[in-house]
Amino acid sequence: MQKIKTTCCVVGGGPAGMMLAFLLARAGVQTVLIEKHADFLRDFRGDTVHPSTLELLYELGLLEDFLRRPHQELGRVAAQIGDTSLWVADFSRLRTHARFIAFVPQWDFLSFLAEHAQKYPEFQLLMRTEAVDLMEENGRVTGVRAKAPDGDLAIAAELVVGADGRHSIVREKAGLSVEEMGAPIDVLWLRLSRETSDPGRVLGRIDRGRMMAMLDRGEYWQCAYVIPKGSAETLKARGIQNFRDEIARLVPYLGSRTAEIKDWDDVKLLTVKVDRLKQWYKPGLLCIGDAAHAMSPIGGVGINLAVQDAVAAANILAEALAKGFVPILEQVQRRREFPTRITQWFQILAQDRVISQVLASSEPIQPPFILKLMQRWPVLQGIPARAIGLGARPEHVKTRDVHGVTKAP
Repeated sequence: MQKIKTTCCVVGGGPAGMMLAFLLARAGVQTVLIEKHADFLRDFRGDTVHPSTLELLYELGLLEDFLRRPHQELGRVAAQIGDTSLWVADFSRLRTHARFIAFVPQWDFLSFLAEHAQKYPEFQLLMRTEAVDLMEENGRVTGVRAKAPDGDLAIAAELVVGADGRHSIVREKAGLSVEEMGAPIDVLWLRLSRETSDPGRVLGRIDRGRMMAMLDRGEYWQCAYVIPKGSAETLKARGIQNFRDEIARLVPYLGSRTAEIKDWDDVKLLTVKVDRLKQWYKPGLLCIGDAAHAMSPIGGVGINLAVQDAVAAANILAEALAKGFVPILEQVQRRREFPTRITQWFQILAQDRVISQVLASSEPIQPPFILKLMQRWPVLQGIPARAIGLGARPEHVKTRDVHGVTKAP
């Protein structure tokens, strides 16, 4: 068995894990990041990089480089409810350096962070390396056992961070208790080609019994078709043509393209979960991102909340780890639990009070009064932009670059 010794072992190369590993290495902490896949190229993952994350990239001196990469920008969000199109959020009202949502395939975002992290000698990325168990001694987590291309691997670490998603092997092996909040919806992910004549400002389509979000990926739309929890098999039993017809009724200009959905293999089911750990840590171990709190796709905040977790964790842990001290892991949960709770509360409220009622309705859907008010008083569109774009308690980078590789403004 091959053995590695490091200061911090981060499990999972998603947004939380990659950002944390980058920030710790940048601060001079020896960090090993393990990712079970051979690359980051997995479709139907969140692609919305919000102003909160873009602001962090600005603070790191990376924003200009990031925005030179292929992306689409959305400065205002509109939703079509029945036959009525309404502005929902205006990000231009934010006081940030990037006042828009950037649509970037998540694998490009992760590759971008990995590229910059690899400039630091303290950073080590191990792909095709899957965590299978934790190493413990006297009640303290002391490392990770993993399967690597060359055989079994034991990674001894002062701190193990579980950032391996909602199906986290780290939190399972640590025996951390999960509180389930429930979710009355699931999502079917699919893609349909995009034409230059397609309207670009409408992010959500809502009509009687149907709801779909559409993300602009340049050449195609990534679509999230919302269904009642557990109804996927019933929908499949009605046949793929029935599903195509449902999409065409909801978004008529896509009607001629629904044949691109050849069969159910072109449709991926996302089983929506909303949960959080009661305690995010134990001696020698910390969970962040989806491993600590699975989010609903509502608002597309999952990536950005995970990144905020990583920045807060780095701010709290980096100096102690660099000096060989044992950091106080409880501080990370104390810092990030409030924004997690408030975000999940709003998501559950939207699921239960809005989305579930829309999906159950057979009557024409009317825009709610608050959205009508936003059209009359556009300044109100800054409120949802603030909630979605920055969230509760946005973080700022406080760690330093010990090698001076990046030049923060």
